[in-house]
Amino acid sequence: MRDDDARYAVITGRDSRYDGQFFTGVVTTRIYCRPSCPARTPARRNVTFFRTAAAAQAAGFRSCRRCRPEAVPGSPDWDVTGDIAARAMHLIDDGVVDRDGVDGLAIRLGYSRRHLQRVLVDELGAAPLALATAHRLHSARALLEHTAMPVSDVAYAAGFGSVRQFNDAARAAWGMTPSDVRSNARRGRSARAVTGLEAGSIARTEVRLRLRVREPFDGRRALAFLAARTIAGVEETTPTVHVRTLALHHGPAIVTLEPEPGAVNATLELSDPRDLGSAVARCRALLDLDADPVAVADALGRDRAMAALVARAPGLRVPGTVDVFETIVRAVVGQQVSVAGATRTLGAIASRWGARLDGSARLLMPTPECLADVDPSSGLMPASRWRTISAVARAAVDGTLDVSPGADRSEALRFLGSIAGIGPWTRDYIMLRGYADPDAFPAGDLVLRQVTGLDAARLSAASERWSPWRAYAAQHLWTARSEGMDDVYQQ
Repeated sequence: MRDDDARYAVITGRDSRYDGQFFTGVVTTRIYCRPSCPARTPARRNVTFFRTAAAAQAAGFRSCRRCRPEAVPGSPDWDVTGDIAARAMHLIDDGVVDRDGVDGLAIRLGYSRRHLQRVLVDELGAAPLALATAHRLHSARALLEHTAMPVSDVAYAAGFGSVRQFNDAARAAWGMTPSDVRSNARRGRSARAVTGLEAGSIARTEVRLRLRVREPFDGRRALAFLAARTIAGVEETTPTVHVRTLALHHGPAIVTLEPEPGAVNATLELSDPRDLGSAVARCRALLDLDADPVAVADALGRDRAMAALVARAPGLRVPGTVDVFETIVRAVVGQQVSVAGATRTLGAIASRWGARLDGSARLLMPTPECLADVDPSSGLMPASRWRTISAVARAAVDGTLDVSPGADRSEALRFLGSIAGIGPWTRDYIMLRGYADPDAFPAGDLVLRQVTGLDAARLSAASERWSPWRAYAAQHLWTARSEGMDDVYQQ
């Protein structure tokens, strides 16, 4: 939405669907809000609009204490467009600037620092460092409100170079000091998180957060999809809770996700609090929490064949991944076998090559380094699949294949297509779940062909009318089969 009059109509109606897609700045108060802010709507002449919270902060606006605009879901544009700005936002959320600086971000994206700065200012209204500062403040606020960590430790964990830098950024963005934020949170509730607990012998910081989503949100079906694909030792899934391990940049973590209407309650057990932002980003990607379900439903619902499926499951998400390489392994192992059979094999792979959390039964999925040189005669599956997995692992290790959250999808698609053993179905499934491409569609999938009654070529052609949301069409079709409702689809 690029028309300011249309944006003003949205804030007049307090439409929460647009939270995170743009922000409203009130020039008379120098406060910025989310579109659905319950405060009285300011006069049109007193309103300006920003693409990101960072742009509002860089322009000298502080966040509204009533609607907390920095806590809204992320923009769905980052997955839809897949352009430089979108890739940069994914990498910033994963903490690249905190670890490698703006120069490191530019290198990862393949552009000069000057060109990257120009693109992000033009597209998002803020420079890379301002975007990274907004991300740091979001992590810092979660640590202030939900842990007992000293403010100085929060500053370091969130990525600030000093406590003074943190204080200055907090006052500018929030109109409060970090200590004020903590005091306000404690007046409302006790600090829920504790540092120094043990997960096996791994000291951890536990943070309990509420991850916001755009409604409608079908968390039940998202968990049902994950439950059928749960890898023993790595994950546990019930109808209401999903628990799994994560391998993050500074150490392992365990996350517990409990969907409910309008949000997901998340408990994050981190071995290093610097990984908070990255952990949250991966949880959001896993459950597709930044999707725009209304836009998807509007587009797919106009198609007669899809309309009944969309009406049955409003708010259906496309579960993604916490790790692109893991999804590639899942896809290769799942070639020409049942979901149950693939899941058993993946459990055996995790048990044999995955790292075990000390003193715990929990496993981390094997890294590319662990699988780069596996003997093809190791068993569990055909040798050809081992050779494919090892080829992908070596490419991930040497950087030929980018498996980061900010990967260039077109480059990844091209490279995957060049690897022996990765055919169209495997490639498209990897793009759908691993690289979060909302328009990916594995037309050769057996279930999709059975539900629609079309062969791969005809299904691929038919799916064009569902673009750019073909991944969601696939998810609706898979859901129809899993619930025994194939007859709802009317070709």
